[in-house]
Amino acid sequence: MFSGLGRFVVRRPWWIILAWVVAAGAVISLAPKLTSSSDEASFLPDHYESIRAADVQEADFPKQQNVGAIIVFRRSDGGKLTAADSADVARISKDLRAKKIPEVQAVVPGAVSPNKLVQTSVVAMPKITNPEDTAQQDAVKDLRSDLKPQLKSTDLSAGITGSAAQALDESDASARAGLLVGVGTIVIIIVLLLVIFRSPIIALLPVVLIGLISPMATGLIASANKAFDMKADSSIQQLLTVVLFGVGTDYILFLLFRYREALRAGEDPKGGMVHAVERVGEAITSAAGAVIVAFAALTLSSLGMLRSMGPALAIAVFVTLLAGLTLVPAVVSLLGTKVFWPSKSWQREPQGTGFARLGAAIARKPAVWALVSALFMGALTLGALGYKANFDLAGSSLPKDKESMVALDDLQKGFPAGTTDPTFVYLTSKDDTPLPAARTAAFRGQLDGVEGVGEVSAPRLSTDRTTASYSVILSDPPASDQALATVKDRLRPIAHEDAPTGTEALVGGTTAVYVDINKAVDRDYSVVFPVAALAIMVILGLLLRSLVAPWYLMLSVALGFGATLGATSLLFQQIGSQPGLMFMLPVIMYLFVVALGTDYNILMVSRLREEAREGRTPHDAAGTAVRHSGPTIGSAGVILAGTFATLMLAGNSTLSQMGFSLSFGILIAAFVMAMIFTPALTALIGHTAWWPGHGDEKRNGGGGKRLDGADRPDEEQVGVDLDADGMRS
Repeated sequence: MFSGLGRFVVRRPWWIILAWVVAAGAVISLAPKLTSSSDEASFLPDHYESIRAADVQEADFPKQQNVGAIIVFRRSDGGKLTAADSADVARISKDLRAKKIPEVQAVVPGAVSPNKLVQTSVVAMPKITNPEDTAQQDAVKDLRSDLKPQLKSTDLSAGITGSAAQALDESDASARAGLLVGVGTIVIIIVLLLVIFRSPIIALLPVVLIGLISPMATGLIASANKAFDMKADSSIQQLLTVVLFGVGTDYILFLLFRYREALRAGEDPKGGMVHAVERVGEAITSAAGAVIVAFAALTLSSLGMLRSMGPALAIAVFVTLLAGLTLVPAVVSLLGTKVFWPSKSWQREPQGTGFARLGAAIARKPAVWALVSALFMGALTLGALGYKANFDLAGSSLPKDKESMVALDDLQKGFPAGTTDPTFVYLTSKDDTPLPAARTAAFRGQLDGVEGVGEVSAPRLSTDRTTASYSVILSDPPASDQALATVKDRLRPIAHEDAPTGTEALVGGTTAVYVDINKAVDRDYSVVFPVAALAIMVILGLLLRSLVAPWYLMLSVALGFGATLGATSLLFQQIGSQPGLMFMLPVIMYLFVVALGTDYNILMVSRLREEAREGRTPHDAAGTAVRHSGPTIGSAGVILAGTFATLMLAGNSTLSQMGFSLSFGILIAAFVMAMIFTPALTALIGHTAWWPGHGDEKRNGGGGKRLDGADRPDEEQVGVDLDADGMRS
């Protein structure tokens, strides 16, 4: 099949290129804009308690003022606030309210903190219904601008924090991150390809071709999101950039290395490209299939952010695969050997390379190499025992010098850390009878006595008096482990148990959302991981016609995943002293390291099978496979790791964690799993590795010449013939 595809593409390159240009233009012009959401609650299913609590608030307290921002005042000299200072706070709050800034419903001065160091003014804003609406962020910009001249005649300094202020600062940081990631990805790809091939044409080839398909993939994703009402996480654009350029460059490299190998063996340029598509097509299709089904497994997630991320990334990889099998061969077949200009390395194979020496060493002592690589990954896996999840994606990802973070730090010097984002408890009558005042007051007392609760407001009653709302300020930051433990282990159980007879209590708010997300992620680990692993094993089994090889190939990627999580935990939690890793990082890491790591395993094991079919012993097949596939896998791994590493340029701890973990995982997958562990273990297992299909058996007795100068099957045997024009027919 792939031989026929290669012949078709090489004979009609201009038609293929034109078809891609027309398709890209149509998709880009017709597709809606790709939107994203950073509202964690919008990703949870309706049956979770925090969502049910939000529904109660929406129904019974539709005009309840939402704390959108908090102005934090303190004396410029760091001293205690005076009565005159408090008067200035009241005046400034009144003046800001009088400016009628859109989205600002009220600016209400609060009490001075017990230690007299801080005073706040609460900025009420409506509840956000459209995650793409930036009106509240614009309101914070106006407030910050108007606040500065108000402070000049006072002894006060002030900053604005809260959810809207953090969203504004995060948006500014994300815009910078997107630019850095995009530019950094392209620069790294160009530089590394220049080093590897010494050809400016090859260095620019992925940038130009993937630059064409990138907006096309984005358009298809946006159309799918709109058609199926999916919400994309706010980090999806950065991920799409590195996935498209990273994976796309990998597939281009797989093709170019095999094309260069064919040219070195004496093939003409067009015949060499047909040969490259034929030999690599099955491997990259299977590899892309493994990535796609792994990403598609995310549709089983209970979290909307992961459920929408999976199809988005799967679409991106599918488009990249199509381009790798059609667009890239078409362009390269037009360029011929000029694609390598000015380098002449395509004319001869270097001798005594590091990969040849590594292959020879593995062939001699596969048991030693298998054991050493397994112990290395196993030792790093021990670091995963210290993994902790972090849910404060906004706070932990923002630089500490951002105004919202500085103001938050000031706030916590005088008030409970949960002041910026209260938890809400709703007490509802089951039979629609009004709630007695004595019961609501007593219930408030029960809540106030919960360990970890700093303050509980007096209850607000709905219009029909059947629901009471309690604002609960926690003693710890809303996204901290301590706050989550307070809601999960104490506040919710006590609220449920102590709710008066005939009533139901629901606990909502941001901290409650995080508790429910944690529960949903735990559930996803038990569903998504096994399904993705099983799907990949099925693809491996079908590709290799083996029931044995998929097991140890998945063992290798499992070790790679554990090593990656362990190294990331050690770096960011132990050395970097961060409170934890992004809560969904293990899921993303698992899918990328397992799926993309399987890419390299598939490429290596396909070459192992190919060498075994030529009559080589298992040990010799391993050595030769490392010699020929090592440069491809090594180059692809370095480039893909480099593209993921650009996420660390963002100055954002969340993206830094993702960038390090994915780049480290790819390097482990390329240089330890695929290049050492897999060929060494395959050499040890020998013929049994291919049971029951025994796809390693020599085909028709062999004969002819191999591309590396050794024996190879006749041209007829691999399903190709050369016509008079040098084309494969």
